Amino acid sequence: MKNISLNIDKALGFVSKEQIYAQEAKANECIATLHNGNGAGNDFLGWLHLPSSITEAELADIENTANILRSKCEVVVAVGIGGSYLGTKAVVEALNNSFDWLQADRKNPVILYAGHNIGEDYLYELCEILKDKQFGIINISKSGTTTEPALAFRMLKKMLEDAVGKEEAKHRIVAITDAKKGALRTLADQEGYKTFIIPDNVGGRFSVLTPVGLLPIAVAGINIRELVKGAVDMEKNTDISIPFAQNLAAIYAATRNELYKSGKKVEILANFHPKLHYIGEWWKQLYGESEGKNGKGIFPASVDFTTDLHSMGQWIQEGERIIFETVISIENPDHKVIIPTDKENLDGLNFLAGKRVDEVNKMAELGTQLAHVDGGVPNLKITLPEVSAYYIGQLFYFFEKACGISGYMLGVNPFDQPGVEAYKKNMFALLNKPGYEKESEAIKAKL
Repeated sequence: MKNISLNIDKALGFVSKEQIYAQEAKANECIATLHNGNGAGNDFLGWLHLPSSITEAELADIENTANILRSKCEVVVAVGIGGSYLGTKAVVEALNNSFDWLQADRKNPVILYAGHNIGEDYLYELCEILKDKQFGIINISKSGTTTEPALAFRMLKKMLEDAVGKEEAKHRIVAITDAKKGALRTLADQEGYKTFIIPDNVGGRFSVLTPVGLLPIAVAGINIRELVKGAVDMEKNTDISIPFAQNLAAIYAATRNELYKSGKKVEILANFHPKLHYIGEWWKQLYGESEGKNGKGIFPASVDFTTDLHSMGQWIQEGERIIFETVISIENPDHKVIIPTDKENLDGLNFLAGKRVDEVNKMAELGTQLAHVDGGVPNLKITLPEVSAYYIGQLFYFFEKACGISGYMLGVNPFDQPGVEAYKKNMFALLNKPGYEKESEAIKAKL
């Protein structure tokens, strides 16, 4: 079976191969730091060997629970924020039919999301659509007190219990939380919910291959065994024993750091496959939270081409030269669509008649890459043979491993996120949460 590949050739006009390979010793040192567990944030390295440590019993338990929810529910709401929902949404959007929710004969529940915002209209409209639906809830929170998911779960729990009764509701609610402590663990034990554990040593943005992602992905009808298998294979292919020149994660980390040192402060993850939009959203959190600290870090952005070529394309082509692109390219789409001939040819497209739509898309991809490189934008290219659970599993682990290496090369702790707490502190003070009286007075003095 093929593997995903990385091509850095179109970045070499901006940094040299010699510069990149001069980072071999440093990259290998960072890989050793990860594998030896002696670097900053080493209490959050559970993701490193996670794929290969997942057991048959764990997969079977997740699949059995998913089947119970599938048998009872038309809709399952995944409640979580950040890494507690982005990985799930990335996989579900990439692998399911784009219009699955419109298909009357669909076999799997629709996966909806809550707890990732505090939008009143969003919550109202979600509750309205659920009123006449058989639904279940997967509540994902290590503590059970994070504001966004806790608020959404409080509302959805009451709605479900009012609709089907407390006894039936407990069979439609699954809690993914801490093994021993926290508000959600206490509630789950009291109510008798089925539970799965978020490992203490796996941070949220690295959690997609834990039950956090695997359960809702399985509910959506996607083969989680293939997802895990892809990640296992990439874990092997980026192991400490793999030479630098053959280690895609190390090459990617070294290249992006060299580009950063040359003044390229923004990385744009681009795709020409619209179903990969949420891969970009997941990637932005992974790299943004991991590297953006201590006044350092490449700013992660994402675009969907060719759509965004008609908006962001102008800035990318001719704006400030502080960017580089990493393009995710798909060799083979799932379906084949041939462009027909039109007798009138008023749109002037008969020169494309008989060609596949994907051929046009591939030429748009190549043409864009050439134009952007000519315009001063270095390009990296990651190629997936197809969009499948196996290759997305590879892609997830590749990005995770590269992120750990890249963060250490940058000189930051890639596994904490102290800046995320700043807004929470202010919000709680403004809402007069008990225990925040001192902060409330300080904020009032500023207003």
